[in-house]
Amino acid sequence: MQTFDVLNPPFDRLTAAEADSLRRHVDVGYFRPGTVIVTQGKEADLLHVVIKGAVEARNQGALLAVLRAGDTFDARAVVHGEAGENFVAAEETLCFLIPREVIVRLVHANSAFAAFFYAEISRKLDALASWQRRESMDSVLRTRIRDARHAPAVFLSGGSTLEEAARRMLAADVDAVFVEDAGRTGLLTGHKVTRAAVIEHRPFDTPVRDLAKFDVTAVEADQFLLDALLVMTRHGNRRIAVRQDGAYVGWLRDIDLLGAFAGNAQLVPSRIDRAASIEDLREPARDIQAQGQQLHRQGVRVDAVAQVISDLNRRLYARLFALLAPAAIREAGCLFLMGSEGRGEQTYRTDQDNGLILSRPVPQAELADFRDAFSAALGELGYPPCPGEIMVRNPLWSQEADHFVNQLRLWAQAGDPDAAMNLAIFADATAVAGDPAPLQRAKTFLTEAVRGETRLLAQIANLINIAGDAANGGLVDAVFSRVGLRRNELDLKRAGLFPLVHGVRVLAIEAGIAPTGTVERIRALTQGGILEEGFGRDLASALLALMGLRFDRQLAAAQRGQGLGPVILDFDAMPTLERDLLRDSLRIVRRLREVIHVRYALGQF
Repeated sequence: MQTFDVLNPPFDRLTAAEADSLRRHVDVGYFRPGTVIVTQGKEADLLHVVIKGAVEARNQGALLAVLRAGDTFDARAVVHGEAGENFVAAEETLCFLIPREVIVRLVHANSAFAAFFYAEISRKLDALASWQRRESMDSVLRTRIRDARHAPAVFLSGGSTLEEAARRMLAADVDAVFVEDAGRTGLLTGHKVTRAAVIEHRPFDTPVRDLAKFDVTAVEADQFLLDALLVMTRHGNRRIAVRQDGAYVGWLRDIDLLGAFAGNAQLVPSRIDRAASIEDLREPARDIQAQGQQLHRQGVRVDAVAQVISDLNRRLYARLFALLAPAAIREAGCLFLMGSEGRGEQTYRTDQDNGLILSRPVPQAELADFRDAFSAALGELGYPPCPGEIMVRNPLWSQEADHFVNQLRLWAQAGDPDAAMNLAIFADATAVAGDPAPLQRAKTFLTEAVRGETRLLAQIANLINIAGDAANGGLVDAVFSRVGLRRNELDLKRAGLFPLVHGVRVLAIEAGIAPTGTVERIRALTQGGILEEGFGRDLASALLALMGLRFDRQLAAAQRGQGLGPVILDFDAMPTLERDLLRDSLRIVRRLREVIHVRYALGQF
């Protein structure tokens, strides 16, 4: 018989004596394809650990997860007395079988082992973060130098003066320049310039060849940061040159290495604020994208990463608005963001979701030019257009407040899914530039328009079925086939993120809750007694878990050079802890969907 692996979580938490005791009671079971191994709502006498094959976790036919070798099920049925799902053999399957009484005895004897069975999802989220932090250090050191932030190369001739060197450094915002003189290349630092002028009282017209050091230590751009660290340590240098294709292309400093671990988010706002053109915003836009990756490597929680990225993105939007908007639009307009940007939950740059609302009329020619210029500039900076055209260049989303309020009224009266979706999207709107008063007027109208309108609220709520059921409901198999997914794959947005975010959103719309962030909405809903406190904590933890899974896949896709598309989770490729976290999260999402279904009587649709 195959040996039971006590190093597989959660059994790695057992003492040696407990592990030996467990092994003596383990048996093996065989299950044919289609066999219901554990029945939803029933108690289980055995804990199962998959040895070989595949087991599907299903809720009334809806696929929630696919369990593979090393996965455990169903702890809830063993300890809590009720299985959360049906567990069905998807193919010929072998499982280790552990009697319930053995598990219960170990739970009582070992608190660390018990935590697996009793821990809230937030605990499992912390455990996953701990595991990811252990992986982060090596990941950073294996980053290519060309992919890390480093100072650009600025060149001076050997005959340039001390004053010219200081001015060039100031203009380029660098603290070192390359000096080319008689076929050799040297280094001149800002520290050396300051020392020569202030301490040594050198004349300002001193040639820089007299000050430069012509023994330059360099690394290649394709080498790793680990190699750069070793070179710095070996030579005792805090700054080394970077070469690519035989030419110097910049400098890498010890502070750049530190920034690769800790991120440089605090430096980006000043670069955004100093920008005098779209071109000046290109580097900060790239830096914003890099901050998420750096913070992720450092093990920062995904909600904190989202807050940093959202704050920086909003600052960039505001600066671009100031650069491109004519005076009339700047004075009358309010630029706002929607979607994950509006909710402050964006961790990776996706398509634009923005709009403009005006407190009074502006010249139409100026407005038309601004619409096109603003959206085009964002595209140049790496923010792709929204497939649904929910962006400033669409006149529907950039107009006077009177007209926009009337548009909201038409959507409220339309009674179709597209109109309901537009109302839901607008509910996430957050002002980022200009006068927020016209936006607040429109949002106040939305709150008043839904008050007491049970039919309208139900139409908005029903989006959780139209979009959410597509990957986590009765039509799951048909939809998976339609979008080309295999049975062991899941669309994370459709199955988890959208139903959770939208379910909370419609409750917030009904309650007139002002904050747009999902966690803030959950907090307000629990404080108002609309959601139970414990369920609210579970929802917030599930949101973070799902956002973390999405962020991991987005970063991996970017590193492979792939464009951003739907995040598809492959159950077979997921570590055990991630699969367990996903299963718990989807269980919480399912409960929210049930709450929404009952509260808004969605059976009528």
